[in-house]
Amino acid sequence: MTSEQMQELFETSDRVVGEVPLGFHRYLHDEIDWRDRLICIMGARGTGKTTLMRQRIREAFGTGSDKAIYMSLDDFWFSQYSVKDAVDYLYSHGYTHVFIDEIHHFGKEWQWLVKNLYDQFPSMNFVYSGSSMLKLESGKADLSRRQAVYRLRGLSFREYLSFEKILDHRAVTLEELLADHRRLASSIVAKTKILPHFERYQRIGFYPFYAESHAQYQDRLLATVRKVLESDYPSIEDVSQETIRTTKKMLKVLAASTPQSPNMSELYRELGTERNQGLKMLTALERAGLLALVPRKKNKLGNLSRPEKIYCDNTNLMYALIPHVDAGVRRETYFFNQVRKVGEVCFSGIGDFEVDGKFVFEVGGKGKGFEQIKDVPHSYVVNDDTEVGIGSKIPLWLFGFLY
Repeated sequence: MTSEQMQELFETSDRVVGEVPLGFHRYLHDEIDWRDRLICIMGARGTGKTTLMRQRIREAFGTGSDKAIYMSLDDFWFSQYSVKDAVDYLYSHGYTHVFIDEIHHFGKEWQWLVKNLYDQFPSMNFVYSGSSMLKLESGKADLSRRQAVYRLRGLSFREYLSFEKILDHRAVTLEELLADHRRLASSIVAKTKILPHFERYQRIGFYPFYAESHAQYQDRLLATVRKVLESDYPSIEDVSQETIRTTKKMLKVLAASTPQSPNMSELYRELGTERNQGLKMLTALERAGLLALVPRKKNKLGNLSRPEKIYCDNTNLMYALIPHVDAGVRRETYFFNQVRKVGEVCFSGIGDFEVDGKFVFEVGGKGKGFEQIKDVPHSYVVNDDTEVGIGSKIPLWLFGFLY
C-alpha cells in the first residue's frame, strides 16, 4: 500500500471529521472508556453512532491527525483496496487509533476481520460500529472476551431539549426522580413550556436525523425500517421474501394493537405462521430496535419465551407506522423506552410496570389515580398532560430525563 493509494482515505477522514459539529454530545460520549483497545458501538439505524465516532476523533486528536483515522467500509475505496492493507500502512506510519464505521459491509466474516486486527496489531486501538444492529448482535458473542460493547439509544427527551437549544439539564437517577420529582419538574417548567415540546418529541425527536429532514422525517424513518427488514434481516437469517413480508405485517399489526398483551396464538394464525417462526420474527424485530418486548418478572426472552407485552421501540415509530396512535399505548411506550435505559423493567401484573424488582408504576392520563395500586408499597402513578406532580404522582415527561 502506497501513500498515493491511501491519500483518498486520508482526505475523506479529514473532511468528515473536520465538519462534524461539536456543540451537542450524546449521553454515551462520556460513558465510553476510550482507553479500551477494542470498542463496539451498537445501536439502531439513525441513532448517531457515526457522529459520535467523528466527534471523538476531532476532540481527542484534532483534524488532520497523524494518530487517528475514520474509515467507513461502505466507501468505494474499499472496493479496490483491503482493510487489512490499510491498517498495515497506518501501523507502519505511527497511527494508534482506527475508527471503522459500517463494519457489516465487510460481509459475513466481519467478526473475523475485527478479531484479526485486534490480535495482529496489539499496539493499536480500534473502535467499530455499523448500521446493521442485527449483524452486530449476531457477532457480539464471538468477540466478547476482547471487546467492550456500548449501546447507543435514540435521543432521550432531555437530550432532545438540549439538541434543540431549548433547555440544558443534567440527567437524573431514577431514585432522585422518585424522591424529588416535584422540585425537579418545577425548576424545569419555570424555564420553558414543557408539554408542547413533549408532544412534538413523541412524534419527531427520537432519531437525531429528524433535524436534517423535518418534513420528510416519517418517510425517512419508514425507509430505515424497510432497510432493516429487507437487507439486515436476510443477511443474518435464511429467510424467504414471504417471511420478510410476514415480518412487515407483524410489525404493523403489533404497532396498531391495543392493549399490548396480544394473544400470540391468534397473532400467528393471522400472520399464517407457526409459533417458533413467529417468536424468531419477534426477537429479530427487537434486536433491530423496532419492537420492545416486555418480559414477566424473572423471564428472559433469549429462550424464545412468550413476551408479556409488546410495544414499538419508541413513539416516533408508532406515528410513522400507523395512522391513529392510541394514547394509552403511546404513554406506556414512552415510559418503557426511557426507563429501560436505567433499570430492569418487567410486566407487573398489578400496575403497568415493575422496575428493578421494587418499584411499581401505573401509567395513565391526567386523571389517573391509585385505585389499581393503592395497597402496593413503592408504587407510583405516572400522569400524562401534567407539568408538575405531587406526592407519588409523577408527570410522564420527566422520565425522559433519566439519560
